[in-house]
Amino acid sequence: MSDSVTVVWDDALLGYTMGGDHPMHPVRLDLTMRLADSLGVLSGSRVQLLRPTPADVQLLTLVHDPAYLDAVRRAPADPSGVGHGLGTDDNPIFEGMYDAAALITGGSVLAAQQVHSGAAQHAVNIAGGLHHAMRDAASGFCIFNDAAVAIAWLLAQGYQRIAYLDLDVHHGDGVQAAFYRDPRVLTVSIHQTPLTLWPGTGFPEETGDPDTALGSAVNLALPNGTDDSGWLRAFTAVVPSVIRAFSPQILVTQCGCDAHHEDPLADLALTVDGQRASYRAVHDLAHEVCDGRWIALGGGGYGLVRCVPRAWTHLIAEAAGRPLDPDTEIPQSWRDDVRRRGLRAEPPATMTEGGYVGFSRWDPLTENRVDRAIRRTRTASFPYFGLDPDDPRD
Repeated sequence: MSDSVTVVWDDALLGYTMGGDHPMHPVRLDLTMRLADSLGVLSGSRVQLLRPTPADVQLLTLVHDPAYLDAVRRAPADPSGVGHGLGTDDNPIFEGMYDAAALITGGSVLAAQQVHSGAAQHAVNIAGGLHHAMRDAASGFCIFNDAAVAIAWLLAQGYQRIAYLDLDVHHGDGVQAAFYRDPRVLTVSIHQTPLTLWPGTGFPEETGDPDTALGSAVNLALPNGTDDSGWLRAFTAVVPSVIRAFSPQILVTQCGCDAHHEDPLADLALTVDGQRASYRAVHDLAHEVCDGRWIALGGGGYGLVRCVPRAWTHLIAEAAGRPLDPDTEIPQSWRDDVRRRGLRAEPPATMTEGGYVGFSRWDPLTENRVDRAIRRTRTASFPYFGLDPDDPRD
């Protein structure tokens, strides 16, 4: 299903570290790449690993205000009164933060360049997906919005239809804000309801700027406790229809895995099996709508041992066209490494949690909490695409 696949990686990406017990711990990336390597995911003939270089000012100012960039540069040396969302519990100031965030952003732009040039059909940057950063402020563990910068770079190359799909449990507010007035970018976010989860945005009625880009934002807000079957039912009831109707030239996905049932910061109930199924669905959609041009970024996910490494190893394997059997055993060497690091979670033994990923397709005659969320999104957004909110075939 895949041709050449680029995986962006360098151990220097582990420098994005907010210290202490901060949830955004770089060990989750290190364990992912070690697990993927130990299972042979990175050694396939289609996979090439590329090292990123930091995004320069010209790239960063496609999205971010120059005064904000200056504040990020100055913050470690002069943290008092820096503002711009920096120096908070969510976004603590750390040494080298500008360079670390610029490197992640450069990695996502590199992924975009690889797919744009045809050097790769798919490209993955698990360090990316920092989707909350705003034009002039850090937000939600995110200093620079690498996803938005990569999309802005693609627009500068002449793309007229880019679809951005956000699977993170939190609303992709920063990317939506960056392109809310731009009809060339469709932002689709499937997340936990903003009634119960930060950042409190992402209601279905947020559908794009009414003067310039109405219909360019689609938000599917799911109730607490939504499991694999409910999530996949909601996804298939909304996402493929709007993306097919938009007919993008390229697909950018943020694959945050914090919808996992053990995630400490949210309240959805997916297993790694449901997440694996979501990556397959996105992969299939990329081949259907845009000749496989797919850029996959990481994002949230704070189950450092039991969730993130398995979920994103499945993501890389799926992108590489060599999906792993869910019953694949995890090498003892990887599990021993986890224990040596003193991490509190018990390392998993296999690549599955035994999650049930079957689901029934949405039916307008049914009525439960997930169905109400589906109907609200379809009602708010489908007419802008010429789709019938009440027709399950649309």
